[in-house]
Amino acid sequence: MNYFKQKYLISFWNNTHVFILLGILSAVYFGIFGNVWAVTGEFTRLGGEFLEFLGINLDKYSYYQKQNLEGNIFTRIDGVMILGMFIGCFIAALLSNKFKIRFPASKIRIFQAIVGGILSGYGARLAFGCNLANFFTGLPYFSFHTWIFTFFMILGIYVGVKICNISFFKPKAKLMRVDKKNKPLKNNTLFEKFYFLLAIVLFIMFLFLVIYLFFKNGDINLQNKKSLLTLALIFGFIFGFLIAKGQICFTSCFRDLFLFKRDNPLKAALIAMMLASIIAFAFILQGHTSKIIEISPALILGAFLFGFGIVFAGGCECGWTYRAFEGQIHFMIAGVANIIGTMILALSYDLLPYYFINGIKINLLNTFGNLEGLSINLLLFLSLFIWAIIYKKFF
Repeated sequence: MNYFKQKYLISFWNNTHVFILLGILSAVYFGIFGNVWAVTGEFTRLGGEFLEFLGINLDKYSYYQKQNLEGNIFTRIDGVMILGMFIGCFIAALLSNKFKIRFPASKIRIFQAIVGGILSGYGARLAFGCNLANFFTGLPYFSFHTWIFTFFMILGIYVGVKICNISFFKPKAKLMRVDKKNKPLKNNTLFEKFYFLLAIVLFIMFLFLVIYLFFKNGDINLQNKKSLLTLALIFGFIFGFLIAKGQICFTSCFRDLFLFKRDNPLKAALIAMMLASIIAFAFILQGHTSKIIEISPALILGAFLFGFGIVFAGGCECGWTYRAFEGQIHFMIAGVANIIGTMILALSYDLLPYYFINGIKINLLNTFGNLEGLSINLLLFLSLFIWAIIYKKFF
């Protein structure tokens, strides 16, 4: 029992295994709900609802019309899924004794959280997706725009890494002398036990909520939206729990490669996406349709700004979510700034010229045929995998 508690509840999980689990689960999510695991679309709706609360009429803003502000976070599948993510992240943080209110190390970090958060939110919505919808749960679904997004996101991450490596953006470390012999460092076991017990209580409450919703909403089927909301809550919880236990941050996939020549997260993510692509392909053959976004200058700029922003802020949407629920104020600021970025984009979107936001759509399956499109997608994954190995070895 103690072994199970320590290995599966308290300790962090193998990063590679978690990536593969997330890839498979995200493909199953697509098969059930018909859309991919994504978060910035719902963050955009939350930003729009806040503007409506302030009395601003959003009817004239086309971007908010595209995002469909009907309902609320409790009645939309994406909204309920994100609530489940928040619960999963918080419970995972408590189980691992990771929850502690921590303030940014310097004013520079606060500046980075605000600017990076706004840029990543703006860029993600300019490109109609972050590194979930346009990368991890985007690349497997055969829209060629996701590969264009990924290329320019990587470029943005690279530039962000170089700029953040400037000494101006590095907080000055304070060395403190610790006498380990006379004053050994000790864990606060009282807090540790309290957090663990609180996590168990919250998880039991979550289970009772799920059971209640199942009985209230009836059998799960595609025509019963309320039952699907319950299922979305469960998926969200699993997603949130996994990213927290695996410390999953898609920013680190490329950032760590550029900084430390650490390619394990990227290779794990690519393996997960290849598996997801095969599963998604099976669902598409059964009649599911994937979202195809136009390849445009807006996509390119949005991808670059997003890539730069997530490095400057210190984490992507997944990364800042689980870190915020660990009590890190820096990432709470980045999260709020991210939503502000979506608001700025939505309010200014109609000012952008037609040629900038419009382009061509390329579905690999429709353009090249089913098997050929699948093969091209897998070859692109393999090419990115080989590039990571070469970069680590020679650069």
